[in-house]
Amino acid sequence: MPATLEGQLVVAISSRALFDFEEENRLFEAGDAQAYMQLQLQRLDLPAPPGVAFSLVRKLLAFNDGAARVEVVMLSRNDPVSGLRVFRSAQHYGLAVQRGVFTRGQPPWRYLVPLRANLFLSANDADVRAALAAGVPAARVYPHAARASGAHPQEVRIAFDGDAVLFGDEAERVFQRDGLDAFHAHETEHASRPLPAGPFKPLLLALQRLQREPAATMRIRTALVTARSAPAHERAMRTLMDWHIEVDEAMFLGGLPKGEFLREFEPDFFFDDQTGHVVSAAAHVPAGHVASGVSNP
Repeated sequence: MPATLEGQLVVAISSRALFDFEEENRLFEAGDAQAYMQLQLQRLDLPAPPGVAFSLVRKLLAFNDGAARVEVVMLSRNDPVSGLRVFRSAQHYGLAVQRGVFTRGQPPWRYLVPLRANLFLSANDADVRAALAAGVPAARVYPHAARASGAHPQEVRIAFDGDAVLFGDEAERVFQRDGLDAFHAHETEHASRPLPAGPFKPLLLALQRLQREPAATMRIRTALVTARSAPAHERAMRTLMDWHIEVDEAMFLGGLPKGEFLREFEPDFFFDDQTGHVVSAAAHVPAGHVASGVSNP
């Protein structure tokens, strides 16, 4: 029978999201692709340092304790030769990454559909936006964000913003057009009507499947971290209940900066649609920008 990824949580990730290739990338960005390739070949036996999404990937792969439940696929603008170092580095750290697509500078996002990816992480904004437009949960990683805490080795901790990430941007449009009072009035009036789905609902559903069937040594812990406050909190929670999705923690911060709260939650990754919140978070935890909704035309 042919190989299949059916039923698995599939994470597609670029080399710069998984490993710290910032020094090498400066050559690539300067337009000297040949020098970049030569440098990667010179460093073939030198494992690349862990990148911003390394902890997330390592912990997710730990769910494969006797059963194939998570698949991580390299999806990179690197050339195929430079991809040798990516696989060598993954092997060095014991990451069971077996599949990869390397496109030598061409947009790789188009391979997300045949992969049936549940998540795409990349440092390239254009690729992330294209992935989101294709219906794949995707985020632009901040390569210089803080690395994940090592305090929870047996938990994958993931935090999500609400509007325009887990939920659609319906309420955010009201807020930006009419202000905070109108936003609260709108959400109170529609408290019993579920919010439309946002781009990351499919990922949360996939994570919940892992959460309900934890591995022997690994489990999922999720958090909703939102600028909403009472009374607008009710519609968010009722929406999750309508979806039959549970989160372990919910923070209704009423516009407070999210960074310090995320520092205490210690996620392996945080997703938000507003760059200000991502910058606040990145000072403390791994973070990525979800370029969706009214805040990201």
